[in-house]
Formats: sequence, C-alpha cells, structure tokens
Amino acid sequence: MTRTVTVSDQNGTEALAAKLAAVARAGDVILMHGTLGMGKSAFCRAFIRAVANNPHEEVPSPTFTLVQIYELDRVPVWHFDLYRLSDPEEVHELDIEDAFSDAISLIEWPDRLEYLTPENRLDIHIEPGSTPDGRVFKLEPHGEEWTARINALVVSPS
Repeated sequence: MTRTVTVSDQNGTEALAAKLAAVARAGDVILMHGTLGMGKSAFCRAFIRAVANNPHEEVPSPTFTLVQIYELDRVPVWHFDLYRLSDPEEVHELDIEDAFSDAISLIEWPDRLEYLTPENRLDIHIEPGSTPDGRVFKLEPHGEEWTARINALVVSPS
C-alpha cells in the first residue's frame, strides 16, 4: 500500500519529515529515492533535526564522507549517501549492519545496496510537484510495522 503526500514547498517537506521522525525508532531503515535536486538531503536534514529536537542541529551532507552519524538522545541516526559507491559490497565498510540493528538509517541512492536492501523498510520516492518548490512523496512501507505506522500517520496538505 503506497501512500502519496503532496507538499507545496520546503516547509511541507520539513513537516512531513518531522511527522515520520516522530514515529521512527531504532532498527528502522528509510530509503530515499529521487533524482538529483529532488530534496532527498533536505528531507533527511529536517528528519534528523526533528529527532534531535533541535531546529539548528548541524546536518552536513554525507556526499563525500558517505555516512554521517548522529548520536542523539532519543535514538542514533545514520545518514548514508551511497551515490559514489560502485559495488554493494562497499557498504560493509560503512558498518551499515550496525546502523540497521541499533539506529535509524536514512539512505540516499539506495539502489546501490542491491541485494543488501533490507526486507523491512520504508521506501520514499520523491517526484516533482505541480510548482517549482512542490514535491510528491510516495511512501511505500515494507513490513507490517511500517504499514501500520504509515496508515496511522496524519498528514495535512501544505
């Protein structure tokens, strides 16, 4: 069951990220799909700031480091950017298994995982909206826990 959420601007993206952050917990894997410039990093930044309960939390892009780890009070968050990887085996060097078991994992460019993609996960597909700043988020839960949480999610249009 895919749920579609349309937002009109960056504020809408941040609000959706905060709502998902509120229901996320250790062991969750969230895969961010979308072309360059769709707002994957902006969504992840807002998500991490919501988990940290700090709108000013410094959240650099992991484009060059490949992973940024946030040891937050509520739960650790690992933010991966796999764009520069050429082989799924390279993700083992990032200790991704630790993240999958003990943290919330936000993964940009998840197609690089290939056969290592976890069965229980939330896929988020971001597409252009009807305005330049608008976006369409397709939330695709895999696993009963994510399905229940996405079904219970109250999202107001923005």
